[in-house]
Amino acid sequence: MFITSKQELAPTEDQSILFFQAKAPQTATREYNELYVKDILAKFESVPEYDKSFILIGFRGDPSVTFGGFKMGKPNERKRSQSEVQPEIQGKLAKIAGFQTAVFPRPTLPGSARGLPIQFVLTSDADLKTLDSLAGQMIGKAMKSGNFIFLRKSLDFTRPNTNIEINRDLAATMGVSMKDIGDALSGLMGENYANRFTIDGRSYKVIPQADREFLNDPESIGRYTVRSSSGQLVPLSTLISFKQTINPSKRTQFNQMNSLTLEGIMFPTLSMGDALAYLEQLGSEVLPDNVRWDFDGQSRQFMQQGSALVTTFFLSLVIIYLVLAAQFESWRDPLIILVSVPMSIAGAMIFITTGFASINIFTQVGLITLIGLIAKNGILVVEFANQLIATKGMHKREAIEEAAKVRLRPILMTTVSMLVAMVPLLWATGPFSESRYGIGLVIITGLGIGTLFTLFVVPAVYLKISNHKA
Repeated sequence: MFITSKQELAPTEDQSILFFQAKAPQTATREYNELYVKDILAKFESVPEYDKSFILIGFRGDPSVTFGGFKMGKPNERKRSQSEVQPEIQGKLAKIAGFQTAVFPRPTLPGSARGLPIQFVLTSDADLKTLDSLAGQMIGKAMKSGNFIFLRKSLDFTRPNTNIEINRDLAATMGVSMKDIGDALSGLMGENYANRFTIDGRSYKVIPQADREFLNDPESIGRYTVRSSSGQLVPLSTLISFKQTINPSKRTQFNQMNSLTLEGIMFPTLSMGDALAYLEQLGSEVLPDNVRWDFDGQSRQFMQQGSALVTTFFLSLVIIYLVLAAQFESWRDPLIILVSVPMSIAGAMIFITTGFASINIFTQVGLITLIGLIAKNGILVVEFANQLIATKGMHKREAIEEAAKVRLRPILMTTVSMLVAMVPLLWATGPFSESRYGIGLVIITGLGIGTLFTLFVVPAVYLKISNHKA
C-alpha cells in the first residue's frame, strides 16, 4: 500500500497566492521585459479572483528572468480555489510570445527549496551540447505523456557572443599598443566610474560610456578611435574584426560535473512522487550510460524525506521495544504489546491508498504518532494481566481475559477522547487545512482500527507467546 499510494513532499495548500517565473531571451533588455510585463498585468486583471500582484524584473541578478506573484482574496471570499485558478493563469501567460512562463503555488513548507517543484538534474562528463540534446528529447516525450503542465531546460544555447580579434601586427606598425585599445574599449563600453560628484548633499558616480546607439550594434565599435604614438586618431575598424559565436545561457555544474536541469510543473492530479518516477523511467530509456541523473530543490528534498520515513519508523519501533523490554524485564511482552502496531498502520494506509490523502511529511508524523498511541493500549492490557498472574496466581488465560474486561473502559475512554480531539482537524478550513486534515485522518483511522485489533489480537497473541505461568 505504501508503494501504490500518492506521495508528495507536502500537500498543496490554498494560500491565496500563485507565483510565476518568466524567462526571456538572453538578449532581452529592461525595456523588452517591461513591455511584456505589461501584458502579464493585463492577463492578471482579466481573472475574476485577482486582488493584487508584484513583479520583479531581473530576478536574482539575471536580466532574462522575471519573477512575480498573483494575489487572490481569502478562500471564503472567492468562488474558485487556488488549484482551479492556476490552469487559467498558466494558459493566459503561455500565450505571451515574449516570455516562457511557469505558474506554480507557494511551497507549503516554510523555508522550502527555491525554484520550480520539479528539478531533474542531468550530470555527465560530456559537454553541455550533448546534455542539451538529450534534455530536448526527454522534454519532448515528457510533454506528450500529459503528466506536465510545463517543462523546460535550465539553460539554452541562445546567448550570442561577439569576440573582438585584434590584428596585433598592424596595431604595432601603426604605433597602437594593446593597452591603448583596452583603455579605449573600457572607457566607451565599460561601466567603471571615474569619479564622484555631489548635488544637494548626495554623492553620485561619474560613469563615462558611449551613447546607447553606439552600443546596440557590434559593428559600431569600429567607429571608435584610438590615439597612436604619433598622436594621430586611428579608427578601430582598421585594427579589429569580429567573430560571432553561440554560447550556453550559463554553465552549471552538479557534484563537479557538467549539469543541466529539467525544470517544470506537474498537473495537479499527479503527485510529485509519480512525476519524478516517470522522469526516472524516461531517463533510463533515453540517457546513455555516461549520463546520470539527480535531483535538486523541492524534488531533492522529497527524495531525501521519502527514504527517511522508513528509517524513522523502524528506529521508533526499536526504541519503544527496548524501553518496554526494560520496563517489563522481558523480551516477549514488548512483542505482544506492539503486535497491533502494523495493523493500525495498515488501517490508516487503506484510506491513504484509496485517495483520501497522500503520503507526505504531515501524514508521516501521524503514522509515527500511531506507534505510541497503539502501544499504550497494549501496555494497559499486558501489564494488568501480568499483575494478576503475579499477585493472584491466575492462569494466563484467565488473567488475560480478566485484564481485557477490566481495561476495556480505560482503553475506550482514552481512544474516544483522542478521536474526538482529532475531529476538528478533519473539519479544518482555511490556510494549511490540507495538512491538518492529513494528520487527523491518519490518527483517526489508524487508532480506531488499531484499538479494535488490540482488544482481540493482543489477548490471543499473549496466550501464544507469553512465558508467564500460574
